[in-house]
Amino acid sequence: MRVDKFLWSVRYFKTRNIATEACKKGHIKINGQAVKPSREVYPTDKFVVRKDQINYEFTVLDIPPNRVGAKLVDIYRVDTTPKEAFAQNDLLKYSKDYYRKKGTGRPTKKDRRDIDDYIDETD
Repeated sequence: MRVDKFLWSVRYFKTRNIATEACKKGHIKINGQAVKPSREVYPTDKFVVRKDQINYEFTVLDIPPNRVGAKLVDIYRVDTTPKEAFAQNDLLKYSKDYYRKKGTGRPTKKDRRDIDDYIDETD
């Protein structure tokens, strides 16, 4: 089975086209090497899929005949993604809450009060 079809069938991507684009951009690695969408997938291959700034790692157990239900995905792969990857994503979410983009103008009165409160807490 092709890489893009496999990733679609085990529900890492919503469409095959999105999976193909991820392969072309180099977000999919098998056994440490970036792959093309047409590469064949075999049992015991180790995948690293970069999606939403998280590196998902898993090992292929078997090849599904076609797209499978969400409850049946674990039959075909073993997820080995470290928990630190998800913790890092949570920290990134929190940092985006307090980040102010350049060029958005002067701080509002509420922004100014929040900045003052933050500075008072650190002192």
